[in-house]
Amino acid sequence: MLLGGLPGPPRLVERPEDAALVLINTCGFIRPAVEESLAEILDAGLAIRGITPKPLLAVAGCLVSRYGDELKAGLPEVDVWLSTHELPDWPGRIAQALNRAAAFPGREPSRMAQALKRTAVSSPGREPVSRFLSGPPSFAYLKISEGCRHACRFCAIPSIRGRLKSRPIAELAAEARNILTTGRKEIILVAQDLTAYGVDLGNGVTLRALLEALLPLSGLERLRLLYLYPAGLTPTLLDFLKSAGPPLVPYFDIPLQHSHPDILKSMGRPFAKDPRRVLDLIRSRFPEAAIRTSLITGYPGETRTHFKHLMNFVREARFQHLGVFAFQAEEGTPAARLPGQVTMKTRQSRRNELMRVQAEISAQWLQSFVGRELDILVDAPHPEWPGLHTGRAWFQAPDIDGVTYVSGPGVTPGAMVKATVEEAKTYDLVALAG
Repeated sequence: MLLGGLPGPPRLVERPEDAALVLINTCGFIRPAVEESLAEILDAGLAIRGITPKPLLAVAGCLVSRYGDELKAGLPEVDVWLSTHELPDWPGRIAQALNRAAAFPGREPSRMAQALKRTAVSSPGREPVSRFLSGPPSFAYLKISEGCRHACRFCAIPSIRGRLKSRPIAELAAEARNILTTGRKEIILVAQDLTAYGVDLGNGVTLRALLEALLPLSGLERLRLLYLYPAGLTPTLLDFLKSAGPPLVPYFDIPLQHSHPDILKSMGRPFAKDPRRVLDLIRSRFPEAAIRTSLITGYPGETRTHFKHLMNFVREARFQHLGVFAFQAEEGTPAARLPGQVTMKTRQSRRNELMRVQAEISAQWLQSFVGRELDILVDAPHPEWPGLHTGRAWFQAPDIDGVTYVSGPGVTPGAMVKATVEEAKTYDLVALAG
């Protein structure tokens, strides 16, 4: 959103000494992410120290929303702090800061600052700005809502991002069309909970209505849904998804978090009786579905018996993709104050046990694709091996799942190629096009 508000379009550079603006987008969801974000800010501050003229250092995102006052006091080297609660104001804030920082003689930043100033003045209604897509030429994310209406006891997102705020269908459809005009073939819908989309808007605005507006768009070859709250996957919604067909891919990202009813109830999850029910609902309609979930080990009160229940669940469910996280006692969440806190050593050990089980499941599943021809969407050249690219089959989401290493004629970033799988690894495939 910020890059889309800059005139130009902006030019991305590799070295901080060539930049007018150094922007760090942060995460503040769990403690490791907070620590990583802080390290990036400190590294950036050191990198630009001594550069004349000094680039503007801006820090944005969840970390600012959660710890803004403390950060401002402890990190004076940061020029601009951008909270997620003030997203529409980001371009204008940057413009003001660039103007205050004085001109950069003979360089692009001074022109950028003036253009930003004009843009901010001429847009009092805060119309949506166009996006600057800096990622691979194959796909783009489309965020359909912000915030969350749930109250899971381990999660800090509602306090960071606020309550649910859905974007209008017309605005999202326009952004999707703009994405497709760049030649990108896959759009990935993201939100804290896709199934809650439109609840706050009323007037018949639902996820189904949004999908009906997006699926017919010209140039769309894959539409992927990330983060579907289990309780929101009703038979009615699943029936619609089944009838919709391509370009919607049968990929379901459903964060279950645990399997044992005692732990689910303590977590405040609204489907505490049996998470197998949602898996059965999906697979009865999509036998070929690729299902991803995330689980938490070492939640307060989790005994060895609870964990064995979770292990058996993973073995039986045979998820295509699984992320496991050791519980983090996040400041301000009810779970951080619960009795029965499990040691970090035990949390990590249980996580590792689950991932060993999942590695076997993933390797066996991927082996079934050897010798088969798949449509592979090519993302990028391999950084080390000339002629080799990374891409994805329909059941592989970017950044969170494995990849397909692909080579052969017609394999270029952004292309959709037919390739035969020659080898399966634990989480990745190797394929040859042509």
